[in-house]
Amino acid sequence: MNNFLIILENFLAESGIYVLTFILMALGIFGMIVSGNYMKKLMCMNILQVSIIFFFLTFGQKNGATLPVVLEHLLGAESYINPLPHALMLTAIVVSLGTTGVGLALLMKIKDIYGTIEEDEITGKGGSKNE
Repeated sequence: MNNFLIILENFLAESGIYVLTFILMALGIFGMIVSGNYMKKLMCMNILQVSIIFFFLTFGQKNGATLPVVLEHLLGAESYINPLPHALMLTAIVVSLGTTGVGLALLMKIKDIYGTIEEDEITGKGGSKNE
């Protein structure tokens, strides 16, 4: 049992962010497929976006590397962290906020027109309540 905990601890220390990313991605995709409420679908889409941002940010990390600022004792690209994934994910965060804002505005309009944000009631595929 103690040996298993050591192996699990080492695995999570080395690959924990990938496990978290996979769990968040699976949760986001599952929620978008299963949920019948458009607000819940929007929230699951945001969870999926966060998992993708986590995934890309892990590519910019290196063991023993530092920020990409020129220092006298550090020479060569292997001494620095790649700043490109971080810059791209800042853009992705802004796009995510924009899509969330547009999604919320559309949900408000859908609620005004149909009186609900439930997918089954809007599409008419939920069956009749009189049956």
